[in-house]
Amino acid sequence: MPDLGPRFDELLRRLGEISDLEQASSLLSWDEETKMPPLGAPARAEQLATLARLAHELGTAPELGALLEELRGVEEVLAAESFEASVVRVARRDYEKKRRVPSELRAEMTRAGSLGYRAWLDAREASDFGILRPHLERRIELMHRYVACHEPYDDAYDVLLDDHEPGMRTADVESVFARLKAELVPLVAAVEPVDDSCVHGDFPAERQREFSLEVLHRWGMDDRAWRLDDTVHPFSSNISVSDIRITARFDREDLTGILSCLHEFGHGLYERQVDAQYTRTPLQAGASSSFHESQSRLWENVVGRRPSTWRFFYPRLRELLPAEFGAVALEDFLRALNRVAPSVRRVDADEVTYPLHIVLRFELERAMLAGDVTPAELPEAFDAKLREYLGVEPENVVEGVLQDVHWSDSNFGYFPTYAIGSVIAVQLWGRATSELGDLDAQFAGGEFAFLREWLRENVHRWGRVFEPPELLERVVGGPLDPGPYLAYLGEKVAALSR
Repeated sequence: MPDLGPRFDELLRRLGEISDLEQASSLLSWDEETKMPPLGAPARAEQLATLARLAHELGTAPELGALLEELRGVEEVLAAESFEASVVRVARRDYEKKRRVPSELRAEMTRAGSLGYRAWLDAREASDFGILRPHLERRIELMHRYVACHEPYDDAYDVLLDDHEPGMRTADVESVFARLKAELVPLVAAVEPVDDSCVHGDFPAERQREFSLEVLHRWGMDDRAWRLDDTVHPFSSNISVSDIRITARFDREDLTGILSCLHEFGHGLYERQVDAQYTRTPLQAGASSSFHESQSRLWENVVGRRPSTWRFFYPRLRELLPAEFGAVALEDFLRALNRVAPSVRRVDADEVTYPLHIVLRFELERAMLAGDVTPAELPEAFDAKLREYLGVEPENVVEGVLQDVHWSDSNFGYFPTYAIGSVIAVQLWGRATSELGDLDAQFAGGEFAFLREWLRENVHRWGRVFEPPELLERVVGGPLDPGPYLAYLGEKVAALSR
């Protein structure tokens, strides 16, 4: 390997400072959504805006650009996946994208997102979309300014999508979603009803939390590096490779809090298993939002709803909740857990109807960005999409347009990655089982390490070294393909009919 000398060390120093500021922002955001008292919101918005501005200024500094230019040749000398070549390549991509955007605009977008989050909480509490509306209008205004920084482009939504899924285009999403809609709408309509009353009742939150932690510890959660906290809308945050924070909301009337823990574990595991060498560099995150969601959807659904998984865990659930599940057979519990039926809330949706929740949000985001749907019109437009695709009607705005946090504190472009991630999850599962053999036998015995380590070796450890399409090709041997996912969902529906 050639001696890269002090210039590469200087690059790592600069990138490390940027990473430190970004991770400090992550910690403040985690606190904002878990521990911060409500009246701390205005000051927190300013703190986050300051950190965003400083990180952006460091990330677009001419000195950083000069360093990256000096080190450009490293990619021609070293293997593409080498640490040095990967750092230079990914840092250059980030630099070239960031430098299009003024630091003050980045700070204002962060400030608006923080204030929007608090407005979303207040709007939910008051069941009043009007509280959030001016914040959403401001977010859209700022997004138009942000998109304009990236001209020329084929589609304005491409700019926002690329922030979460590098290289993917809106037309790619439309192609996948058209196939999902075409096959899932009739599939959902043909599903036979299943009695799921056993998973609805009065389940003490503390018992759900205890059970969730036992599952997560069995799967690989280590209390020395992880923690679980309560929030309104569950999320995962990594402060470092050894500081993983997941959150949940345990509602007494159902078990969705347990499933959300399984979901967030997938995110946390990804970040925990990134190669520690990548710490304080741009490589330390997941390859993309879709790859991240592939991990959460895999552990929540492919593993978390699997009969073999529950053959191991169900006896413990019955011990913790004997009055609720003592007389419920495992087979009846599994049918209820995997029931397919349209529902109002996305986070409560079954695997088969879930993609339709994502499709309608993607369509509404595009319509809002284009001005075809205004924030004032969003509540009715949202309800209309629910009626059209799922045949359900929310009782109020909390069940409707206010159910998701994303339009208050995040830029548009993230929602599609949930469905794309579900597609990737099944592709990864197919390859894992072809290489590892009968995972069901292992799961039934409480052994999940083989899958966890397979994911570490093939996906997690690489961080952002590979672009998403290249990583998928390396792991599964082909491009993004919704076919296996649709077959998987079809099998689930067929199983419920037997």
